[in-house]
Amino acid sequence: MASIGLSVPPGLTISTEACEEYQKKNGKKLPDGLWEEILDGLKIVEKEIGAFLGDPSKPLLLSVRSGAAISMPGTMNTVLNLGLNDEVVAGLAAKISILTCRYAFTFFFKFLKILFVLKVMGIPHSSFGEKLENLKNVKGVKLDTELTASDLKELIEQYKDVYLKAGENFLQVPYNGYAFDTARYVSDMPNKYPIIYLFISNFVYGRMEKDTAGFKTQFLEDPKKQLQLAVQAVFDSWDSPRAIKYRSINQITGLMGTAVNIQCMVFGNIGNTSGTGVLFTRNPSTGEKKLYGEYLVNAQGEDVVAGIRTPEDLDTMKSAMPDAYKELVENCEILEHHYKDMMDIEFTVPESRLWMLQCRSGKRTGKGAVKIPVDMVNEGLIDARTAIKMVEPQHLEQILHPQFEDSSTYKDKVIAKGLPASPGAAMGQIVFSADDAEAWHAQGKSVILVRTETSPEDVGGMHAASGILTARGGMTSHAAVVARGWGKCCVSGCSDIRVNDAEKVVVIGDKVISEGEWLSVNGSTGEVTWVMANADTPDDVLIARNNGAEGIGLCRTEHMFFASYERIKAVRKMIMAVTLEQRKTALDVLLPYQRSDFEGLFSAMDDPPLHEFLPEGDLGEIVSELTKDTGMTEDEVYSKIEKLSEVNPMLGFRGCRLGISYPELTEMQVHAIFQAAVSMSSKGVTVLPEIMELGHQVNLIRSVAKKVFSEMGSSLSYKIAEEAEFFSFGTNDLTQMTFGYSRDDAGKFLPIYLSQGILQSDPFEVLDQKGVGQLIKIAMEKGRRARPSLKVGICGEHGGEPSSVAFFAEVGLDYVSCSPFRVPIARLAAAQGAL
Repeated sequence: MASIGLSVPPGLTISTEACEEYQKKNGKKLPDGLWEEILDGLKIVEKEIGAFLGDPSKPLLLSVRSGAAISMPGTMNTVLNLGLNDEVVAGLAAKISILTCRYAFTFFFKFLKILFVLKVMGIPHSSFGEKLENLKNVKGVKLDTELTASDLKELIEQYKDVYLKAGENFLQVPYNGYAFDTARYVSDMPNKYPIIYLFISNFVYGRMEKDTAGFKTQFLEDPKKQLQLAVQAVFDSWDSPRAIKYRSINQITGLMGTAVNIQCMVFGNIGNTSGTGVLFTRNPSTGEKKLYGEYLVNAQGEDVVAGIRTPEDLDTMKSAMPDAYKELVENCEILEHHYKDMMDIEFTVPESRLWMLQCRSGKRTGKGAVKIPVDMVNEGLIDARTAIKMVEPQHLEQILHPQFEDSSTYKDKVIAKGLPASPGAAMGQIVFSADDAEAWHAQGKSVILVRTETSPEDVGGMHAASGILTARGGMTSHAAVVARGWGKCCVSGCSDIRVNDAEKVVVIGDKVISEGEWLSVNGSTGEVTWVMANADTPDDVLIARNNGAEGIGLCRTEHMFFASYERIKAVRKMIMAVTLEQRKTALDVLLPYQRSDFEGLFSAMDDPPLHEFLPEGDLGEIVSELTKDTGMTEDEVYSKIEKLSEVNPMLGFRGCRLGISYPELTEMQVHAIFQAAVSMSSKGVTVLPEIMELGHQVNLIRSVAKKVFSEMGSSLSYKIAEEAEFFSFGTNDLTQMTFGYSRDDAGKFLPIYLSQGILQSDPFEVLDQKGVGQLIKIAMEKGRRARPSLKVGICGEHGGEPSSVAFFAEVGLDYVSCSPFRVPIARLAAAQGAL
């Protein structure tokens, strides 16, 4: 931003290579020579800004932030207001007249809390948030800025209790070799800075008086030592549990580490002519070309991002600070044209002057991700090739997420309303911690994570939850940004609710809702309801066609049989048949069902595993019915059911194995296929059947085809796989056979394999290219040597997984087949692979 002429606070960047070297060093020490380079860079910054780190007469304060090559919002450490000690606070107060005792306290205390409490002692942020909220309620104020100096004294006492309970002996042990020189903090502070004095004397000095002799600290009095430790804290956070979890969830690999950005602090919390904000250059939910953001008067950036205060719409800045707002709009246009993308921007306005703090490609929902590049093509900002590469496959998945029906159908059930932070519909049992969300999700439960506000430590639970509901925070808060990036339904800033983490309840009006009860959240409207309206879904084939499918690669038939009880009865009769005549009688009943289904659908369905049609549990009534229909005794029926039961049906008695055992079944199905195909072809529908069978049954298929063509006086082209006219790989079953894993049982150990790095991804979700992929490649190469025109494709959910589709395209497959809702994702992945 500085290079293209925008107002950016001076600073310097430590590269990701330095982080990588730091992580490798024993004891995690800064790489040789790095500290000296940082000091040299700091001198340039000091000269440019005309202020100096640690100089009370011209005080320079710094922010120390992370900066990885791929955006990881809120997952790594940030230290603000670095450079404060008692002398610098005095100098700062003298330099900026508005800096009363209260502001001095704010800067200093935030710095100490961030660095020593949140970053070192590991006390949860919620421990402080609860105390602050309770005090505001007692004092009858809504904003923390409305608390008086006297109120803040009271708050410090409460915070002190939190510190003492969380780390009783912490302050008696030097941190990284540095401790506190307490004498400097009790000399002349009581009269000048009573709030800071209260904090220092009652807490720091009080906890260290037992062992002052061993402390020769430089930390609080030496801002450069603060800087050194802050740099290390940012590097250390690269391997924090929340950062590791975020990278795992988003499959971010191969990065060296994080950069560290050291930048001059500019203050948005020094009065009503100051403020801070976060915005997107376009609406990240809808893609609309309009600034979408929030703004807080008299606040620092973390207040907006962390959701500590619920901010106001950006339009309030337009009237309050028109000049700064005008410059901000101009800067947004410059950045979009420079980066050719929708940008996420943080800015601060100290005393009406605009400073641009950060910009990055903005996280967006599926709808926004599709509309934004299309609009940019129409605006002449990018070309179509660039637009295709901007959309990620998961964006298309988000578009297909469940949505509520017309909200008027449940208006009387709405119990609260917040901000529509991330669109979609979600229903689940409420939980109050990220750990519980993950644990309940692992048990197969749908959960709604309810928090006062989320923090980076919550990312695992946020990902596990079906939806997120927060009491505080705006449209650009941590919860909102992360949820939109994942396509999670989120309602933020819901001031109607009060969250009690300790008792695991949320109070909404006169209702007290406990953990485990059910809520629905509408991320498109911000409504919280007791019920969710079900949405109807169109026929699978129509969905596939509308989503761009060019054909059906796999046709499953068991869903046809499940369509009615009469069909199930006929299938059971066929299974239980003792004689060929009984079996043919049952198949004659099924034939018209199959024919009409193929005519009306030609849809995606599979050969039926027999166990699915036989009853489990209390068999009584059904067994009696089967004995009546088949003439078998009850003992014979029970014996047949027992023989057909399978440990792993996915590799059991199904598909061509059924046809070999019962050729009349193959005959019936082929008869239905060709009758339907000829019938639809005569109506002008182009039908090109491809039948996957072994050579053992080829003659039977051809014989039936000839018979049908003769009966109907018409014929058409068709292919049979065994004749090497086409190959279609069922990648899920191929993965089972290759790995020796049962899909039904792999869930017990796959998570362990993934966490320990034995596997990089679930092979049933992402194709194993080195093993299964090579088998496909070998078969394809040998097949095409025998028949150069051989058509080769795959069927199964790997056909909708982007990296797998890219592999299939690379090795030369002709097509992939996948479920209807994944067709757009497969098409996008194929287009991106081609580009």
